[in-house]
Amino acid sequence: MPLTDCFHLSAPSRRHFFQSAVASALVVSADARAAGAEANVLGPVPGYSPQIGTLVSEMTWMRDAVLRSVEGLTQDQVDFLLDSKANRIGALLFHLAATEKLYQLNTFDHVGMQELEKGSAFKDWAVAMELGEPARKTIKGHTLDYYRNILHELREKTLAELRKRDDRWLMEVDKTWPWGPTNNLCKWFHVCEHESHHDGQIGLLRVRVPGAPRTGQRRPLVVLPASSET
Repeated sequence: MPLTDCFHLSAPSRRHFFQSAVASALVVSADARAAGAEANVLGPVPGYSPQIGTLVSEMTWMRDAVLRSVEGLTQDQVDFLLDSKANRIGALLFHLAATEKLYQLNTFDHVGMQELEKGSAFKDWAVAMELGEPARKTIKGHTLDYYRNILHELREKTLAELRKRDDRWLMEVDKTWPWGPTNNLCKWFHVCEHESHHDGQIGLLRVRVPGAPRTGQRRPLVVLPASSET
C-alpha cells in the first residue's frame, strides 16, 4: 500500500479541520506565556521560538498522555491481539514512532513523498506506518521499554531540530503535500493529533487486555468538587 493511502481524509475536510484546529492552537494567553515548565499550561517554551515552543508544549502534553495509557504493561500485554483485524498496542506505539520519523525526514531533511515511498530512507519504518497484516505478523516480541525508547530517541531528535528553527520556518508551505498546500505547523500539529487518535485505540485495547493494571492511566476528564452536606 503506498504511503499516500495513509492520508485518505479528503483535502477539503482535512483542510477545514487543520484550519480550525491550528487557529485555536495559536491563541496564546498571557498566562501561557509565563507558564514555564508547568505541564498543563500550554504556551511558549524557553529555547524555542514562540510558536514552535507552543507546539512543543502541545506535543509534550499529548506524548505524556500516550505514555500514561501504556504504563505498567508487560510484554505479553503489549503483544495482546484483540482479534484478527486489530493492532497490538506495541504496533500502535511503533506506528507513532514511524509517523514522527516520516515527518522528520520530510520537514528536516527535505525528503519528498515520492522518495519516502520508493527510496530507502523510510524502508525500515514502512510496515509500522501502514499497520495491518504485515504488522500483526512482525511487530511483536518486544517489551514496553523497547517502544518507549524508540519514541524517546525520535522525540529528542525532533526537539533538537526544532530548536534550530524559527516561526518563519514553521509557517513555510509545502505545495506538493498530498493534502494540498500544507505548512510545517500543520504537519507537526498532525503528529500531535495523530497521537491523540491512537491513544484512544490504546485505551480501548488496554481495558480488554487480560490482567492489565488499571493504575497510572489517563488523566481524568473532569475533576469534580467534593460534595458538601447542607
